[in-house]
Amino acid sequence: MGRYQLRCLQCNRIISDHYTLRCHDDALLRTEYQERKLIIKDLPGIWKFSEWLPVSGSMEIGDAPITYKSEGIARELGLHNLYISFSGYLPERGAFIRTCSFKELEAPATFQRSIEHDKKTLVIPSAGNTARAFAQIASKAGFPLVIVIPTSDLFRLWITNDPSDSIRVIAVDGDYYDAIMLGDRIGQMNGFQSEGGARNVARRDGMGVVMLDSVLSMKRLPEHYFQAIGSGTGGIAAYEASLRLIGDGRFGNHIPRLHLAQDSVFAPIFNAWSRNRSKIIPEDVPDKSRIKEMYTDILSNRNPPYSLRGGVADALASASGLVYAIGNEEACDAKRLFEDSEGVDILRPAAIAVAALCRAVDNNNVDSGDTILLNITGGGLSRVKEDYTLNHLDADVVVTDGNIDEVMEVL
Repeated sequence: MGRYQLRCLQCNRIISDHYTLRCHDDALLRTEYQERKLIIKDLPGIWKFSEWLPVSGSMEIGDAPITYKSEGIARELGLHNLYISFSGYLPERGAFIRTCSFKELEAPATFQRSIEHDKKTLVIPSAGNTARAFAQIASKAGFPLVIVIPTSDLFRLWITNDPSDSIRVIAVDGDYYDAIMLGDRIGQMNGFQSEGGARNVARRDGMGVVMLDSVLSMKRLPEHYFQAIGSGTGGIAAYEASLRLIGDGRFGNHIPRLHLAQDSVFAPIFNAWSRNRSKIIPEDVPDKSRIKEMYTDILSNRNPPYSLRGGVADALASASGLVYAIGNEEACDAKRLFEDSEGVDILRPAAIAVAALCRAVDNNNVDSGDTILLNITGGGLSRVKEDYTLNHLDADVVVTDGNIDEVMEVL
């Protein structure tokens, strides 16, 4: 089978990887690795986990998250075994993700996978954090990249490297879903490749590094896993990584319970899951005009991979999952609590996850002695601003009404 193979979760077919994104439209592919044990290689960053990344080689770029046992917020919440996965910039603890987001775990593996298979220009739609992470890697390595991003989210598109001529930025007069739709159209053009979103096994397995890194500190799988979600792809990634760790045999045999949290203003996954639906229906999805009311619009996604075979609903069902809808005040309080007790600033999506943990404690969804992993998906921005200059990327073109002719002139 080589180093790995892909399995379709709908028909069970084994597929060789050619930057393959699908076998059936209603199912994900999942990576199966020849190495069944978690092997830690003598490589930097995420590449120490490269036996469980869908690539053959590696690159010098690609920082990993850190995992540490909490003392501050754990004490505030009365938890004895709370561990924090921190994807951000906190040099004194060994965290060096300068874009301050766990999206930077996805980009190196995705670029490496693309290089090994098709060498086309990757097209990445984003609401900000993903684009920033991919731009950071592309600018440092000189990889060609097309970013498609809503105009309202351009302020998030900065890097600490010098901007690269290999990057093109297409701004969309719309929301994240509109960016996804335009990105898919560009990705079908000759010489371009849609990076794939949730269907991209490199993105999911890159995010799965959070769980892999955590067991090195905990020496076991956690009983509970907390994360804020927009699409829910990170929740799928945590679930799939847990399956591999169970297969290893050294970290326990129980899937961590997934605790996934959405912004209450725009929470289609919460709406569907709380109503015991295996599919998201139109009434679960708020009007996109509500996005501007969100505490963090980065978590808005009108079409998350919920009902796909192997998608969010399946992961939640298998992991006895809970989904939370977090309001603005609750998120603000959680952000302040975490920053005061842990001594580092966090991004707003991470505050949603902290708020879910606080509510779970209040509702007795976790016990004080349980082993808990809290995924702080972004933080340390204040320190980055002290240590680096933020170079903002401007739009090469602003697209209205999906007019791809304007894009062609730029590309």
